[in-house]
Amino acid sequence: MAPIVDKKLYVLQNDTPVVPLDCKKAFEMLTPREKSYAHHIARASFEGGLITFCQVSPEAPAIFAILHRVFYSEPIDALKQKAKDLGWSDEEFTSLLVYAAGFYADHGNYKGFGDSKIIPNVDQAKLRQLFEKSVAFEKEPTLLKLYNKIEHRIFSLEPKHLSLGFPEEGVTTYFSSNVTKDDAELVRSFLKENNLEGWNTRLEKRQEGTKTIFIIRLASIPQAQNEIFTKEFEGATFIVKNGDYGHILENVIPELAKAKDFVANENQLHMIEKYIEHFTTGDINAHKDGSRYWIKDINPAIESYIGFIENYRDPDGFRSEFEGFVTAVNKETSQKFQVLVERAEELIQRLPWGAGYEKDKFLKPDFTSLDVIGFAGSGLPAGINIPNYDEIRQNEGFKNVSLGNVIAAIPKQKVEFLSAEDEELFKKYYVESFEVQVGLHELLGHGSGKLLMRDEDGKLNFDKENVKDMLTGGEITSWYEKGETWGSKFGQLSSAYEECRAEAVGYFLSCYEDILKIFGHEGEVAQTVKYVNWLNEIRAGLVGLEYYLLDSEKWGQAHCCARYVLLRVAMAAGQGFVTIEEVTGEDGKPDLKFRLDRTKIDSVGKPAIGEFLKQLQYYKATANAVEGTKFYNQWAAVGPEQKRWREIVVARRKPRRVYVQPNTVLEANGEVSLKNYQENYEGMIQSFVERYNKESIDAMLKVWENDLPMFDL
Repeated sequence: MAPIVDKKLYVLQNDTPVVPLDCKKAFEMLTPREKSYAHHIARASFEGGLITFCQVSPEAPAIFAILHRVFYSEPIDALKQKAKDLGWSDEEFTSLLVYAAGFYADHGNYKGFGDSKIIPNVDQAKLRQLFEKSVAFEKEPTLLKLYNKIEHRIFSLEPKHLSLGFPEEGVTTYFSSNVTKDDAELVRSFLKENNLEGWNTRLEKRQEGTKTIFIIRLASIPQAQNEIFTKEFEGATFIVKNGDYGHILENVIPELAKAKDFVANENQLHMIEKYIEHFTTGDINAHKDGSRYWIKDINPAIESYIGFIENYRDPDGFRSEFEGFVTAVNKETSQKFQVLVERAEELIQRLPWGAGYEKDKFLKPDFTSLDVIGFAGSGLPAGINIPNYDEIRQNEGFKNVSLGNVIAAIPKQKVEFLSAEDEELFKKYYVESFEVQVGLHELLGHGSGKLLMRDEDGKLNFDKENVKDMLTGGEITSWYEKGETWGSKFGQLSSAYEECRAEAVGYFLSCYEDILKIFGHEGEVAQTVKYVNWLNEIRAGLVGLEYYLLDSEKWGQAHCCARYVLLRVAMAAGQGFVTIEEVTGEDGKPDLKFRLDRTKIDSVGKPAIGEFLKQLQYYKATANAVEGTKFYNQWAAVGPEQKRWREIVVARRKPRRVYVQPNTVLEANGEVSLKNYQENYEGMIQSFVERYNKESIDAMLKVWENDLPMFDL
C-alpha cells in the first residue's frame, strides 16, 4: 500500500508574505549610461532565467507558458469573477494566486529553497474548469492540449514526484529518466578522462540494442553541426554535442551585445564578449575567461554576473543552474566590507587550521554591498562568493557581494521557539547581525582555505616535508590530482559541506570584538549583535528540519543541512550552551523552547565550532572524500528525537517570503526607467507577465518540446 502523503506539506500558505525588492534609490543615482547597461544585462538575465524553469521539472516550462497566457489575456479581477461563477471561494482563488506567485519566485514547481514540490491548493477539476473558461484557452485551443499533457504532474503526490533527485527516486531534468547513479559516476569518469567539466551540461542516455549511448549536451545556440566528438569509453559510446537550451540563448545574446554599447571599461567589454562566446559555442573556458575579466572589474557602479553558476540542484552536485543578476553598488555599506577585505589576510590567521592549510596568498577580492535591480534564478541569496571555478578562486581571485536590499526585506512574522525577550532582540538586531554573518561567511568562509593539489607536471602546491596531516601529525597522503575538483570529489555533498564550513567561519569570527567593530558595533551593542547572530543561525538549524525529507531520509536544502549540523555541534558541546525543550504552547499544541546561553558563546560555543571547523577544512583540503563524507554525515543524521522536533517545526512553520522585483523599461526616447509593482500576489504575477513576451515563451516551449523524449511525463 502506498504511503499517505500530507498534501499540506506541498502547498503554499495563503499568508505567504510578499516583500518588495526596493532598489529605487540606488537606481535613481545611476547615470543614463549606467541605467542602459543595467537594463540590457537585466534583460539578458531574465531571458536566460527561462532556462531555469527547464532545469527544474519536465512540466515547469509548460506551467509557465499556461500561467503567463492566462494572466496576460485578461485582468485578474475578471478571472476572479469567472472563478466565483464556477463556485470558487475567495480563499480558493487566493490559493491560485499564491501558487502562481510562488511558482514564479522559485522559477518552477519545486521550491528553490528545499527542493520539495509545490502543488496548487485548489481542486483539480475546478482549476481545469477555470482554465477552460479563460480568455487565453478560448483564444488558443493549443493551451488545452498543453495542459492535458501536464495536468497529472501538476497535482501528482506520487512519492517519486515530491522532491528533486536522481531519476530512480525523484525529479530532475539534468538527466533523462533512464539515467542511474552508476551512469552518472561513469560519466564523471569520462569527463575527467577527457578534461571536460559539467557546469553547463545535461545528460541523455539512449539504448540501441545492447549498445548504451550517453549524450552530453552543452548549453549553446544551435550550430550547423551540433556534434563535437564521439568516443568509446568503458563499453559505452559518448557523444558530446552543443545546442542545448539554444532557442532561449538566442534571446540572451542580443541583449548582451546591446550592453556592450554601454560598458564602463575594457574589462566589462571583454567580459561580455566572452559570455557571448560561451553561450554561442558552449565552451566553458570562454565563461572562465569572462569570469577572469569580471574579477578584474573592481568596484563598478553596476555589478552583474551571468551563466551556469550554482550546482545545488543537480542530484549529482556537478551540473549548474542558470543564474543572472544585475545590481547597483551601495557605496556606504560597501565601505565596511572594504575594511574587512583590507584586514582579511590578518583575520584568516585566526581560523583554526594553520598556515599550511591556508592559501599561500589571500587574493583580496572586490567586496561590495549591492541593491538588486534584477535577479533571475530559483532563489535570492543574501550574499554570493563567485566564481565557483576552483582554479580561479584558488589562484586568481574572486568577488564577494552582499545583497543589501534582500537582507533588509523582512516580513512581519512571529519568530517561533524563542522567549519573548529573545524574539524582541532577534527582530531589533536581525539586519545588523545577518550583515555580519553574510560578510564573514562569504569573504572569510568561502574565500579561505587551501586545496592541496598536484598539477599536470606532478608538482605539489604545498611543502610535503613541512605541512603535516592535521589530525595525525604524520605525512599527508591524499590531495587533488589533475582534473579533480572539490565538486567532483565530494559530489552531491559538496554544497552542504562547503556551506557548513562557511557558516562555521562566520560564527567563529563573529566572536572577535575588533571584527564586530569593522561593522560599526562596539561595547554592549556589539555583544548583543554577536548573540543575535549565534541565536539566529543556530536556531536556523532547528527550523531547517522542515527541509529534511522523511520519505527519502535526505536533506532537500544545502544551507539547512549545514545549519542543522552546526546546531548538533553546538548542542554536543554541552554545559547547557544550547538546549531545546519540548513543551506545550499557549495554544495547547506541542511546542519547542530554544535557548542559547549568551554567557557561554566564547567559552563553550566558539571552541566547539572551531574544532569542528578544523576537521571540515582538513577533509576538504586533502580531497579525502571517503572519510570527510562519513564524518559530515554522522552530524547530518536525523534521529528519533530530531524527527519529533521536525513534526513540531512543520506544524508551526512560517511561509517563506516572496520577493516582487521591479522591471527596467526602455522608453521610446531611449531612456531607461524603473517600474515597481504592488507588494502582493497580483503585483508579483503582473511583474512576470510584463517581463516576458510571447516570442520568449515560445522559445522556451521549443526547448521543452525537444526535451520531452528524455522524460517520463
